[in-house]
Amino acid sequence: IKGDKMKKNLFEIGRDFKDSWSSDNRDKITQKNIEILPRDKHKLYFKKEKRRGKIITIVKPFYLNKKELQEILKSIKKSIGTGGSIKGNTIELQGDIKDKLKEPLIEFGFKFK
Repeated sequence: IKGDKMKKNLFEIGRDFKDSWSSDNRDKITQKNIEILPRDKHKLYFKKEKRRGKIITIVKPFYLNKKELQEILKSIKKSIGTGGSIKGNTIELQGDIKDKLKEPLIEFGFKFK
C-alpha cells in the first residue's frame, strides 16, 4: 500500500496535527493565560514529590503576575533557607517543608484548601 491509499491510524482519523493537537486532555496553565486574583482569593494546596531521590514541596495554584510571584518566592527562600523555583503557576521548593512554608504564605495573605 503506497501514498494516499495507506490506511490511516485510528488516532489520526479526522484530526489535523497542525491544529496544535495534544494528547493531554488538560489545558496547560501558562503565565500568559492566568487570571490575576487578589491574594485572599487564592486557595493553595501542597503536594510532595520525590525527584531523583529527593523530596520537593509544590505549592499551587498561584494566580499572580510573574514579577509578584518571583518576589514572594525570593522572600520565602530567604526566610526558610531553601532553594526553589517557579514553574508556570506553581512554586517548587526543596525538601519536605510544608509546616515551615505555611506561616510565610499566611503572612502574605494566602489561604489554603
